[in-house]
Amino acid sequence: MTTLELIQIILLIALLIGLTPFMGTYMFKVFTGQKHFMKPVLGWLETLTYRFINVMPDEETNWKKYTVGLLLFNFIGFAFVFLLQMLQAYLPMNPAHLPNVSWHLAFNTSASFITNTNWQSYSGETTLSYFVQMIGLTVQNFVSAATGIAVILAVIRGISRKTTDKIGNFWTDLTRSTIYVLLPLSIIFAVIFVGQGVVQNFKSYETVQTLQGTQQVIPMGPAASQIAIKQIGTNGGGFFNANAAHPFENPTPFTNFLQIFAIFLIPMGLTYMYGKMVGSVRQGWTIFTAMFILFLAGLCISLYAEYSPNPNFGHAKLMEGKEMRFGVANSVLFSVVTTDASCGAVNSMHDSLSPIAGMVCIINMMLGEIIFGGVGAGLYGMVVFIILTVFIAGLMVGRTPEYLGKKIEAFEVQMAIIANLSTSFAILVFTAWACMSSYGLAGLNNSGPHGFSEILYAYTSAAGNNGSAFAGLNANTIFYNVTLGIVILIGRFGVIIPVLAIAGSLAKKKITPFSSGTFRTDNWLFITLLIGVILIVGGLTYFPALSLGPIIEHLLMNHGINF
Repeated sequence: MTTLELIQIILLIALLIGLTPFMGTYMFKVFTGQKHFMKPVLGWLETLTYRFINVMPDEETNWKKYTVGLLLFNFIGFAFVFLLQMLQAYLPMNPAHLPNVSWHLAFNTSASFITNTNWQSYSGETTLSYFVQMIGLTVQNFVSAATGIAVILAVIRGISRKTTDKIGNFWTDLTRSTIYVLLPLSIIFAVIFVGQGVVQNFKSYETVQTLQGTQQVIPMGPAASQIAIKQIGTNGGGFFNANAAHPFENPTPFTNFLQIFAIFLIPMGLTYMYGKMVGSVRQGWTIFTAMFILFLAGLCISLYAEYSPNPNFGHAKLMEGKEMRFGVANSVLFSVVTTDASCGAVNSMHDSLSPIAGMVCIINMMLGEIIFGGVGAGLYGMVVFIILTVFIAGLMVGRTPEYLGKKIEAFEVQMAIIANLSTSFAILVFTAWACMSSYGLAGLNNSGPHGFSEILYAYTSAAGNNGSAFAGLNANTIFYNVTLGIVILIGRFGVIIPVLAIAGSLAKKKITPFSSGTFRTDNWLFITLLIGVILIVGGLTYFPALSLGPIIEHLLMNHGINF
């Protein structure tokens, strides 16, 4: 790794840490109804939205009504995106005259984009029209990210409030997240991307003559606007099939830096907002520190694996599947960040990563993508692990578990376990099914443990609502479109519903005053315990599967065997 690449990584981390308090304070003001600098600019749009949907913004609900509103909104979004794809050929803004999408691909894509997953079994430039990309997918990029923020806001209110059943208003949280957080940032990044050469037009595809004298079709379209929100909202859906490796999506090293920066910007800020909303900034920094340690560990392991000598290729860098414009370090950094967050954008093909670097990506997703994670989703996923950690710590010292003054009892632990098991069930059961089915094996690009890793990665990405792929699996089949779509829905709502139930339960409880006997959750001991629980739970659940894939592949590769 060169000195310049190391400087880029340090600069990225420094900027993100420096902006975390700013982003957190801004979002704290937005979601607590205080004055902020965007209120005079976009306040009219918030008011208009409430009038249009006939909602009283200050009217709060219990967790059940909050959940019903969330599920209803997402169901309508699913149906809308599904119909757009099924009627694409008859809709405007289709200069390439693309046909209607098959039912199973439309199901998969609809499930993917309403859940902030953005798994793509299709090639964007040859499958979806500009109209579907803009009206369907880009809209979902905003509201699916806003849904994640809404859930963590409900969780924070459940933790910080006492003796009430009110955890907020879903429609208010959704509106404010979209208008004051996601929309302004997306506009700023989209303008910068256009200035750097990212495509943003409504032209038909261009046919040009190459230097070799052959004809090539160059795709066009409104890409910059979708790319901005796909990174800011940790969605990851590429306008083009090659995603952030495509020169029209990610043309320069600067846009590459900004896209990585955008993925972590809001998730990091949410940790600081969390601390302010629960009344202890130290609590927010505690969560931030645990996430940051896991992020650095994964990054260092991946960099070491990619720069280590490969017995099959000598000491040469592993450049297969990587863009020459970005090189190894920036490709590895992107792969770690995008799988830490539930983003799924890629600037290299993860199928070509070394087995250990590929395993880091898989583990990042298997842990629930709680290493900063998706917008909102990473933080409420971390709260699940915090509850489990507090419960285990309470058993160790023989005291009733407490977190921020709230007693953690059987119901909260049960819901936390359900949230954790829903994703692991989806990953392992459906991976096993695919490995035993001729339909699942038919799409493999490789045999042996690498082929297993391709299947395992696909279902892990779907259950973790990530959306990235190993790029070695043909997933555009009825089997994979349907099963991955089901896993995507389980991974999203199988976690959200128990988490909201936890929020509702905690909100009803009294807050126990802090005393000398209270187990502290804002020090290094708790950080260590939290990381230990995360790794042990992940290790015990997924180690057998990882052993059959990337671990055994790494051992065989060291003996000169490839797959």
